[in-house]
Amino acid sequence: MEQKSMTALVSAFARAYHSTQKEIKIFDDYLAKEVLTREEYEQIASHMSKGIDFFNPSFDGTEGKALQWVVDNQLSPSPLGRAAFSEKMLNNAVKIGAEQYLIFAAGYDTFAYRQPDWAANIEIFELDHPDMIADKQKRIHDMVEQRPKNLHYVAVDFTENNWQSRLFDCKALDQNKISFCSLLGISYYLSEENFKGVFQVLSEHLPKGSSVVFDYPDENTHTKKAGERAQKQTAMAGAAGEKMLSGYSYFEMEKLLSESSFLVYEHMTPDKITNQFFQRYNEANPQHQMTAFDNVNYCLAVKR
Repeated sequence: MEQKSMTALVSAFARAYHSTQKEIKIFDDYLAKEVLTREEYEQIASHMSKGIDFFNPSFDGTEGKALQWVVDNQLSPSPLGRAAFSEKMLNNAVKIGAEQYLIFAAGYDTFAYRQPDWAANIEIFELDHPDMIADKQKRIHDMVEQRPKNLHYVAVDFTENNWQSRLFDCKALDQNKISFCSLLGISYYLSEENFKGVFQVLSEHLPKGSSVVFDYPDENTHTKKAGERAQKQTAMAGAAGEKMLSGYSYFEMEKLLSESSFLVYEHMTPDKITNQFFQRYNEANPQHQMTAFDNVNYCLAVKR
């Protein structure tokens, strides 16, 4: 497995494990396991279960139970919670007029291939690094007969200054149509300047009423005040060569958005996320409850 896509592979693994192992689901990504090869799935499972001493030094149990503990406590909460939040917000946006869905750093996101009926009339754009897109297309080709007609791949490198021209030169994209943008899992790896730059670009090119959904680490994430899970997540990302850079207070985030003409429309802290998206699962699994990731908030911002 190439190191550059390890985070995306582990996220897909977490969604796949949850969807195949749990009866009551926080989020059902039933295609996630098909994106991974059997070797990748088994390799990640083995690596994570053997890493139980890092995640929970006092754990005592079987390898299978160790894997369940690592996935439920460390790997799944973020990809499941933010996907549930994002797709709920997308559904609401489509109901009130959004016609385009832009998925930034799409990775192995499967929405376009399991899209519900309400998404049939929107155009979907998956933005990612050219190598990632090529890899995903190969995997998807083995999984589905044909690409959905409303899906467009846009090869961009967010570390290059020309990513916006690559996006807005895409003939299928209409800058006059209200758009819904997903920036999940991105804010951690961009400097504040670069993260703000993304919103400035979107504000310049998308019409009033367009919205952006994203997750972001709070101001304590990279300090000793962070929860133990957050500290371990930061260490894992660093070991994979994907160093986490930023953290924001609510007021800092509100200011950053306001400077690009975006208003906070929905904001969720970990407790609120757990209560809204994890409650049904937790009621069905009182011995193995899951909680939203500490020090991570979800936000929906709308261009005014």
